Amino acid sequence: MREQEVAMIFKITDKAVEEIKRIAKENNIENPILRVRVVPGGCSGFQYAMGFEESTEEGDYIFEQNGVKIAIDQFSMPYINGAELDYIVDFMGGGFTIRNPNASGGCGCGSSFSC
Repeated sequence: MREQEVAMIFKITDKAVEEIKRIAKENNIENPILRVRVVPGGCSGFQYAMGFEESTEEGDYIFEQNGVKIAIDQFSMPYINGAELDYIVDFMGGGFTIRNPNASGGCGCGSSFSC
């Protein structure tokens, strides 16, 4: 029996795209590739890590929207499949947030999650 293929999905809101472009322009990054990773750590077991890179790696899942590329490695993708990257501004300031349907719990400070 063949394994059923599961679609890998990662959404990026328009606000997140705008902010990624703004940060890239501010830092003279011409073709922004934002790497989104899940790393062990934090109070609940996992936390997100993000940063710009110059290229993608073999096996990366690549998601592109309006000239912005998001790269997610093979380890991280199952933990954030179906998630959405957004940029929010509230009375505390602004920042990226990931709405992750796979997260079963989180810590009080909101910086880590469990699956």
